[in-house]
Amino acid sequence: MIYKSYEIEKNLENVNSKMLLFYGENLGLKNDFKKNIKNIYSKSEIIFFNQEEIIKNENLLFNEIRNDSLFQEKKIFFIEQAGEKILKILEEIDPFIENNKIYLFADVLDRKSKLRNYFEKSKKNAAIACYQDNEITLKKIINSELKGFDGLTPFNINLILDNISMNRARLHNEIDKIKIFFDKKKIEKEELEKLLNIKVNDSFNALSDQALIGNKKNTNKLLSDTVIDTEKVNLYLNIINQRLDKLYDVNKDGKENLEKSINDIKPPIFWKDKPNFILQAKKWQLKKILKLRDKTYKLETELKSNSQTNKNILLKKLMVDICEMANS
Repeated sequence: MIYKSYEIEKNLENVNSKMLLFYGENLGLKNDFKKNIKNIYSKSEIIFFNQEEIIKNENLLFNEIRNDSLFQEKKIFFIEQAGEKILKILEEIDPFIENNKIYLFADVLDRKSKLRNYFEKSKKNAAIACYQDNEITLKKIINSELKGFDGLTPFNINLILDNISMNRARLHNEIDKIKIFFDKKKIEKEELEKLLNIKVNDSFNALSDQALIGNKKNTNKLLSDTVIDTEKVNLYLNIINQRLDKLYDVNKDGKENLEKSINDIKPPIFWKDKPNFILQAKKWQLKKILKLRDKTYKLETELKSNSQTNKNILLKKLMVDICEMANS
């Protein structure tokens, strides 16, 4: 059974499926679902596993399901990092779940995924794709979370959006900062810019733009001048990937339709970014875009799996590589 994420985001409690699979790249949306589930079942026993724990002990999940809770009516299971390896175990325990619930969270699963197909074709279980948000959904979150704040102007909303690179998880972090900082519920533009550290992000945007254009002189200069905040490396990678997504969208119909594609793209390119974007679109063909996306994905994986890695050096090396690829 397939559900759209927006269909159940506000009424998850009404979904009767015994097992639900949430998959996709939108970590922020998956975290929102987790928070919602915990609120719904606050009086139930919630048990957390990751896939590897269950694979190592195939009876672990089955025993937990069969053993009644001493204090709560049902058990709620969260299984992180779900993948193909767990499918056989899920098929075996499916008939025994009864009043309990199992929520699985996975990364991107392609159409050939056996795990995804099992949930999509099931009549009693469900699959929910958590794709990246668009500008509309993120604006709704900002307006909802900051309802009652003075100064929540379209300009300030766009300031917040520009700073998060369409990342819901980062949006929640920024909203939490805003709620704490503007405790009198009055948002002022200058203070908001300082809080969001707009200048630092603008500096990286300038570096990223010149690298994607292939301007070696400006890229080298900005590599020396730009302050790289290692705590924001994931944000920087998101900035690059968001730009690659837009470049892919305008190039997929061919260079002869480039100007029309740029004018039609949603959300639109900001007027001040348009000259750089046009230069980049002429440099980056689809194959190069996909090759760079693979490169940024591998770097992101490496940074997450190895905390000892020098993030500053790796990110700067990436910018040099991008500049060289632009001119290849």
